[in-house]
Amino acid sequence: MKPEILRKLARTGRKYELTWRYFFNFTPTLAYKLNRRPVSGEAARVLGDLNRNGVALTSAQALLGPDSCYAELEATVERLEAEQADKIAVARVAAANNHNLRSSEKPFVFSLLGERPVLDANDVCVRFALQKPILQIANAYLGMYARLRYFNVWHNLMTKGQARASQLWHYDRDDLYYILKVFVFLVDIDDQTGPFTYAAGTHFKGGPRREPAYLYKEGYTTRSDDAQMAEIVPPERWIKGVGPKGTIVFADTHGYHKGGFAQERDRIMYTCMFSSPSAQPQPADELFERSGEIPLLSDKEQSFALAARSA
Repeated sequence: MKPEILRKLARTGRKYELTWRYFFNFTPTLAYKLNRRPVSGEAARVLGDLNRNGVALTSAQALLGPDSCYAELEATVERLEAEQADKIAVARVAAANNHNLRSSEKPFVFSLLGERPVLDANDVCVRFALQKPILQIANAYLGMYARLRYFNVWHNLMTKGQARASQLWHYDRDDLYYILKVFVFLVDIDDQTGPFTYAAGTHFKGGPRREPAYLYKEGYTTRSDDAQMAEIVPPERWIKGVGPKGTIVFADTHGYHKGGFAQERDRIMYTCMFSSPSAQPQPADELFERSGEIPLLSDKEQSFALAARSA
């Protein structure tokens, strides 16, 4: 069969959940079903909220306990902030002077790990994502061994003016059905710090959803304001990610969300993303750089999470 025909069949097949799961993601789905263990405690509560609403809030202390690497992550970010203070100052000026409201660029976000972080299994920014309760939630939510697709630390710069880009309502397209992102607060976040906000029930598990009107469209991505989203999901169904340092938000960003419109104080948070292995079509599409060979891990969940996509 000709390659172009195969590619067309592949694109068509991915649009159906059964073929997406049991053909394109057969190995991670089967491996998870054969080896899964019950999710319990705080992780089970988070998973329940996530399945029901598409978003769930917890804390590093409640979910990960006293032996987590949250304190190490916090110390690492403090060091990075100090080391890159001059660069952050330059980015702040650029963000204040950028008024292109329809640009997909995010001048208000400074990524402390750079645009393409280095995947080092010993780095705390990777180890944090691989902690057992986080992987248990990710795998159970996707119904397969999930792959770590992205990680970074975002410093959202305080800006004035109108909301733009990801500060407006949208949904992500990194995978066809489920995209699990984790946000860890490294400062206290309130209404004036650009909280992540989610329209509950707009994820795939929430059933059929209506598409809101939008201000503008970039490629396949639309951007809607609060009034347009309120026509689809009433504001009382919007869940805000507010709380003290150490708060953790789990969200399926294939549902409608917005965030990062920090108007009074900067927002700093760690983030990582999990998706199905098939969401990454080619090895070159990875969102980070690999630092040589990743060591073979005895833990099956961690091994799947860090596995490279085969050519």
